[in-house]
Amino acid sequence: MLRQASRLLARRPILAARTRPFSTDLPAADATFAEAWNKVIPIMDPPKTPLSFMQPRPPTPSSIPSKLTVNFVLPYASELATKEVDMVIVPATTGQMGVLPGHVATIAELKPGVLSVHEGNEVTKYFVSSGFLFIHANSFADIIAVEAVPLDRLDANLVQKGLAEFTSKLSSATTDLEKAEAQIGVDVHSALNSALTG
Repeated sequence: MLRQASRLLARRPILAARTRPFSTDLPAADATFAEAWNKVIPIMDPPKTPLSFMQPRPPTPSSIPSKLTVNFVLPYASELATKEVDMVIVPATTGQMGVLPGHVATIAELKPGVLSVHEGNEVTKYFVSSGFLFIHANSFADIIAVEAVPLDRLDANLVQKGLAEFTSKLSSATTDLEKAEAQIGVDVHSALNSALTG
């Protein structure tokens, strides 16, 4: 069998040259499915697939663009929508991560910390609690945060008070649940404190 392997492999066409299309590059509706649906249930419209709701993916540019397009969203609001910026720096779980135009496609988890958006000489800073960063190959970045506050809206006295409160709760915690809740409070307030002092 092993002696024939090279001969069998030589006969197979090489599939590496064929590329698989992205889901957003495919047509949104399948005509044959719609026809079959209408034969079976003529009084109802065919169901929509996720592709029906997606916009086509912007093409990957042949050269690196001069700006990074950023979408920064929260569950209840959109902080930045298709904003062109020079750079963003995010607090990833692996460390501070700078994103410039042309960055390799990446997914990163965010930890509590400062997210800074650089546009020319202007820098806007937000404190984010957690979330995810999606960097696309076409110099688009999507930042999805659970909670975010502009850094200039934070009160240093309340942060210090919260840090002291959660530190005392952590030292007096008796159950695993109390310890976990207090540790989360300490971590977030420590990150808030270092964001304000650093």
